[in-house]
Amino acid sequence: MEKRECKCAAIVLAAGAGKRMQSEVKKQFLLIKDKPVVYYSLKAFEESFVDEIVLVTSEDDIELCRQDIVEQYGFTKVKQIVAGGKERYHSVAAGLEQIENADYVFIHDAARPMLTLEILKRAYDCVKETEACVVGMPVKDTIKIANAEGYIAQTPDRNLVWMIQTPQVFKYELIQDAYQKLMVQEKELKNRGINITDDAMVVETLTKHSVKLVEGSYENIKITTPEDLGIAERFLGNI
Repeated sequence: MEKRECKCAAIVLAAGAGKRMQSEVKKQFLLIKDKPVVYYSLKAFEESFVDEIVLVTSEDDIELCRQDIVEQYGFTKVKQIVAGGKERYHSVAAGLEQIENADYVFIHDAARPMLTLEILKRAYDCVKETEACVVGMPVKDTIKIANAEGYIAQTPDRNLVWMIQTPQVFKYELIQDAYQKLMVQEKELKNRGINITDDAMVVETLTKHSVKLVEGSYENIKITTPEDLGIAERFLGNI
């Protein structure tokens, strides 16, 4: 296994409810090829240069994750399993609290099971140069910005529009500082109508640090609706 000179930690977010899956089972625990969705992200980090993993899940699922996933599949790099919060950024903040002495932090949604070592390497090489990067891919379709009435208000240049994925990777001190500020200013930001949707936005909004885009994969899909499970299974069949 390739080792890196810097300490890298990963936060894997598996606390979502997945309401659009139309299933009583949370999407991160649904099966793809007889293994839960969250297994694949943990496996990718376990077999990579990343040194430790913090798994963030709901309070009710901590023991399930410990026994049926971490212990069952031998994920030795998972050092902590902690409860997430109401919003995604609360869960990230909970994960960051468990990390010490890391140089870089990879933040990844468990609902993206197609994570590969190649994606991790590209993100790592990029974050060393920029201190903040997010994985994504250029859009293939023309994008329209709508107004409140549902009419087209703007057509952005397709060459400049990306679909954002995870992992999102940051120098530890930068992302820690950004999230500490977010927790203090959370109510103020909401009052200003600023809705935090990903980690890059936290860094952009609270530190003004630029965030670099780095190529992920069109196969790095997010499991959101039932048909995504079949798509992911087909992709995994090609690996």
